[in-house]
Amino acid sequence: MGIRIVTPPESEPLSLADAKAHLRVDSDDEDALIGALISAARLTAERQCWRQFAPATLSLTLDEFPAGPLLYLPRPPLVSVTAVKYRDLAGELHTLDAANYYVDATSEPGRLMLKAGHNWPDVNLQPGCVQIEFVAGASELAADLKAALLLIVGHLYANREAVAAGAVNELPLGVSALLSLHRFRDQRVVEQLIQ
Repeated sequence: MGIRIVTPPESEPLSLADAKAHLRVDSDDEDALIGALISAARLTAERQCWRQFAPATLSLTLDEFPAGPLLYLPRPPLVSVTAVKYRDLAGELHTLDAANYYVDATSEPGRLMLKAGHNWPDVNLQPGCVQIEFVAGASELAADLKAALLLIVGHLYANREAVAAGAVNELPLGVSALLSLHRFRDQRVVEQLIQ
């Protein structure tokens, strides 16, 4: 049971030019490093907020379908559902007909809802027998999230080692404050994932 990235984001929500301006770097000598720090900052913020900041294709695996008609998808915002696959009682892999369910990408978290008269199929109860592939990610980040990414990039750029002067280098307090309003911990999703 878990979630993984199938196709990573095509671009970062924070541009190299913005990061370099924040860092006050004029040369191109460290572009590769700064680009890597931008990716690291996004991944750090995504993990802290449990959101997807740049559109990517994700795969959620579950050991079974939920008991009710709703299946919540983590890492909002949901853009679309590519496929719902499952292993039947014989262990054969099938794709659930999209005509059997609705995709609700406007709710947070996004969800799949069975249409009236349909049930989740019986599955071979084994780890990962349900696989949902979906696209999630914001098309544009809020200003406070961009500011948090810039703070993380600046911190990583200035502190290239884990320890400085005998103290552990932690992210600036401002990062937590900026990310705190965007943290997503919907109990329904958490309960579904730990069943």
